[in-house]
Amino acid sequence: MAWLPGFGDVVARAAGLEPGSIPDDDPGPLLAAFPGGVRIDDPRAGRVEGAGSVEGESAVRAFFRSGATWLAERDARCRLVATTVGSGRAVGEFDLELTEGDRTFILPVAVVAEPDRARRRLWVRAYHSQWPLLGHHVVRPPLLPRDPEARESDVVGEYQAALAAGDAARITATFEPNGCFREPAGPQFRRCGIDVLREFFARFFSAGGGILLEHCTVTEDGVRTALEFNAVRWGGVDLPPQAGVAVYERGASGKLAHARIYDDVQGPVE
Repeated sequence: MAWLPGFGDVVARAAGLEPGSIPDDDPGPLLAAFPGGVRIDDPRAGRVEGAGSVEGESAVRAFFRSGATWLAERDARCRLVATTVGSGRAVGEFDLELTEGDRTFILPVAVVAEPDRARRRLWVRAYHSQWPLLGHHVVRPPLLPRDPEARESDVVGEYQAALAAGDAARITATFEPNGCFREPAGPQFRRCGIDVLREFFARFFSAGGGILLEHCTVTEDGVRTALEFNAVRWGGVDLPPQAGVAVYERGASGKLAHARIYDDVQGPVE
């Protein structure tokens, strides 16, 4: 992937830095702000380590250069969807418009910026599906371990309980009447409205059970909850544990107005 326009401000917000202090086109200020090391986990590039050494800084600079080329070749345009800040981290969501040949499409991307202020280190975890780019899923191993203390509040906790139980009526009831669920592959896979959602989740759970996630981090700001997870089971099928993040946005009623998923999980139901 690439360091998208807007990633720098997500990092700045997570670290309590001035807006604009981390530019998106120059890794120098990023490396200077975090001399203890910068780690980037990207679905396409893998892990890039900039651990305060010449070699580490070179790796981060190479990631920036190759990413800028990749974006330019695809006439990329980036739009910020939302930023969720809390618990010492920030989660940014973006719609990345790309053109490949005669095809223009939207790739939803999420980035989690988690600074260690005491050690002046930064870990950036990017998430997106490979399906829009490659036409198939790519299993992505976990980035984080399960945290037994990770808990979501109110309606998001109820959503997660219904998801694990495979209860279509219960999970649909967590949405507002015009609430929407967007799959990782893009806005064309967005389902809205109670009747549509009920049918959608009934099909999702038709493999004989719910979807089991290991909860890793929870970031909440009162409106949105971002959950980093490892997907481990879908219905009766054990999955190779796969990393992802989901953002749940509450509406005026307190129920969910939007659920946006960023992963590359291929389950028994597509």
